[in-house]
Amino acid sequence: MKDQSFYTPEQAAQLQKKTRGADDDPLNRLETGSLMLPSLRTSIITDPPNGLLPGLTPAAAAAQRARVERLHNPSGAIDMGLQDRCLVFPTAVPPMIPYRYNSNYQIVQTGDAVVVQAEMIHEARIIRLDRSSHLPSNVTQWLGDSVGHWEGATLVVDTTNFNDAGGFYGDAGGMYGWDRNIHVVERFSLLDPNTILYRFEVEDPTAYTQAWKGELTLNRVSTPPFEYACHEGNQDLPNILKLSTSQP
Repeated sequence: MKDQSFYTPEQAAQLQKKTRGADDDPLNRLETGSLMLPSLRTSIITDPPNGLLPGLTPAAAAAQRARVERLHNPSGAIDMGLQDRCLVFPTAVPPMIPYRYNSNYQIVQTGDAVVVQAEMIHEARIIRLDRSSHLPSNVTQWLGDSVGHWEGATLVVDTTNFNDAGGFYGDAGGMYGWDRNIHVVERFSLLDPNTILYRFEVEDPTAYTQAWKGELTLNRVSTPPFEYACHEGNQDLPNILKLSTSQP
C-alpha cells in the first residue's frame, strides 16, 4: 500500500479473510503463501519509504523497453528471457525476491561456504566464507560473486561481479533491470528455529535513480524442494520461436 508502511490490526484481520477471486489462476498452481509479513509490513520494499521501487535511469529504462520489445517479437533464442532459455531464474539471484510459485530454497552450510539452492531452475549460489575479497572485476557470473561473514548471529553477504544479462534481468514477471555495476548486501538472521529474517540493500547507480532496501521472512518447511526439470535444449524454446515467426 503506497505511503502506508504497516497494516493496522483491523486491515490485517480483513486481509486474512481474503479468498481466491475469479481472476486468480484457474489451475490453482500459484503459491500465495502468507498474506503478509509477520511485521504487518505492506511491502517488501522498506526504502524508499513509500514501498515502491525507485525509478530506472533513462539508459536503464530504454534498455528495459528494448528488452520487452524483443521478448514480444523475438527473432532468435537470444531475444527470449533467461528463464525461457533455462539459463537462470530471478529467484536464484540476490536479492532473492519470491515469485508466484516455486519460491523455495534449500540452504546448506559447510565449514567454508553456505550454498543456497533455488527450486526454480535449480540454481545453486555459493556464498564463500573463506575469503574476504571478490573475484577480479573482469570475471562476471549469472549469480554474481558472493562473499559472506558473520556479525554475531547474522550472516552478512556481499555480492558483486554480475553479468550484464542483456540490460534487463529475469524477464519473468517483469523483474528488475540491472547491469554489472549492481552491488547487493544481504543479511540472514534467525528469528526462531523455523524463521529467517532476510534483509537486503541494492545499489546500482547506472540502473536505479537511488539505492533501495527490503526485507521478508523465510519459513522452514519439512520437505526438500522438488526437482525443477528445466534445461538448455528442451523443446519449449524452439516451439515458442516457431509460433512467433509463423504469426503475421
